[in-house]
Parts: sequence; C-alpha cells; structure tokens
Amino acid sequence: MKLKMMYSFLSSDLNVIEKELEESINAQAPLLHQASMHLLKAGGKRIRPVFVLLAGRFGDYDINVIKNVAVTLELIHTASLVHDDVIDDAEMRRGKPTIKAKWDNRIAMYTGDYIFARSLELMTDINNPLAHKILSNTMVELCLGEIEQIKDKYRYEQNLRDYLRRIKRKTALLIAASCQLGAVAANVSEDVHRKLFQFGYYVGMSFQIIDDVLDFTSTEKELGKPAGGDLLQGNITLPVLYAMENWDIKKEIIKVHPHTTRSEMDKIILMVKNSDAIERSLNLSDRYLSKALSILEQLPQNKAKKSLREIALYIGKRKF
Repeated sequence: MKLKMMYSFLSSDLNVIEKELEESINAQAPLLHQASMHLLKAGGKRIRPVFVLLAGRFGDYDINVIKNVAVTLELIHTASLVHDDVIDDAEMRRGKPTIKAKWDNRIAMYTGDYIFARSLELMTDINNPLAHKILSNTMVELCLGEIEQIKDKYRYEQNLRDYLRRIKRKTALLIAASCQLGAVAANVSEDVHRKLFQFGYYVGMSFQIIDDVLDFTSTEKELGKPAGGDLLQGNITLPVLYAMENWDIKKEIIKVHPHTTRSEMDKIILMVKNSDAIERSLNLSDRYLSKALSILEQLPQNKAKKSLREIALYIGKRKF
C-alpha cells in the first residue's frame, strides 16, 4: 500500500496544510521567498504534519487550530534541512540543487533562519503554555543535535551511544513532538499525549536508522543524492559503526575525507553491504519499531490509530 493511502481521509486537511505552508513563507524580499519556496516545492513526505493531524484525532479535532501546529513542525524540519546542507556542503536534496548550491551559504543560512522564525510566529496562535514548552525544548535538542553532528564529523572512534543520542536529537524528537503537540492542541489527556510522544520517539529512531541503511543500499536516483553521501560528508551512521568492527573494512573507512573519489566510495559501500552491518542495523530498527507498536496498542481505538500503525510499519520496512 502506498503511504498516502494510509491516511487518505486526511487529504482535504493536508491540502489546507500545503496552502498554509506556501502562505507562511510568502516573504516580502523576493530572493528570500524564492529560496524558501525552492525547497518547499521539492516535495517531501510531510510525515510530521501527518503525525500532527493523526494525533489530533484522539481529541477535539479542529483543523483551524491544529493546522498551525502542523505547519510549524514542517517548517522547523525544512529549516533544519537548509542548515544541514550548509554544514554538509551538500549539492543535492530530493533530486534538486540545494539552496546553498543554487544561491550560496549566506542566502541558505538566512533562509533557514527566516523559516525557523516563521514557524515560531505561527505557534503564537496556540494558546497553551504546555505546547510552547514542548516546542522550545524540542528546538533546543534539535540545535544540540546539529552541534553534535558537526563535532562528530569524521570522528571514527565514536560509539553506538554517540550515534543514538545524535539521531534522537536530530530526528526522533521532532517526530515525537509532532505526535505530542497534535494531541495537546486537541486537548487530549496527559496519559494519551505522553504515549503519543513515546510512539513518535520510537518511530523516529526506526525512521532514521532505515534512512542510514538506505544511504548504502539504494541508488542515487532513489536517494536524490549520491549513495554513501553521509559517510562522504563525515557522518558516521549505524551501518558504518557496525562495519568498522571488522578491521579490514575499518582501515578503508577511516581513509574517507571530503575529496574521496567515487570509485573509492563505491568500494567501501560494497564492503559495508557485504558485511553483517546492514542486517544488524535493520534488527535495531525493528526493535524500536516493536516498541512503537507496543505503545500504540495502549491508545484508544480509532481510525487514526490504524493509520499510525500502518505508517509505522511502512517507515520501518521501506525500501523506496
């Protein structure tokens, strides 16, 4: 089943979100508007807004209220991608040139800052101190994750704990916050919104691990960027950590630097794929996915719960 079919009953509300996203970055400065729209129009699964809307279905669902949360979370995610591409010196994102490649680093940084600022402005329509506390804590953790990623670049002696803490901050907490904030905006009970946070966290961990696996197992066309790009940019992911337990592979990996050739990268990618690193990474992803599904079983039965389960399984098993 295609991902969008799993939440097809939200299609009209997602159209509202898409329209609001475009209106939210309608900057007076033409260049800022063009740069902001460039990445937004490049697509994306809109997973975070979907989680916001589905979580809201556990309470008093009002699209006119919850849309502000959904747009806020997607804008924060989008802004983090803009900044990521500057940090990683990335040329491609979703099969298109990045903002820093199309313009330059300064334009990219100001665009990311602008999108962040607009996300916060939209949240002022949510009159709930808890929602603002959750969001601010999430943004602090997201920034810490960005700093950790910079600090850990080409640091081949890091361990599993370093990696898990980094993806928690970089990915999982924003998905967890999407679930929790959607529920909080719909006035659900504390027990329900806390469980939705846990569900989102475990799904987010599984999601990022799968992303890191796909960076080795998928083609450039599927990824929208060169395979092995994370390692080339110095990001030590789970398959790399597991593969480096084999010294013959590690001695090749630790030679990687920003100017490593494509043929050298292809050789390393093949070595990682031929090791047990991919299988072990998938096993850890499955463990997080199982925890997510276990939490989900504790939530009230409704249409949204069925969709959350299907999306979680899709995320954990996707192969493009």
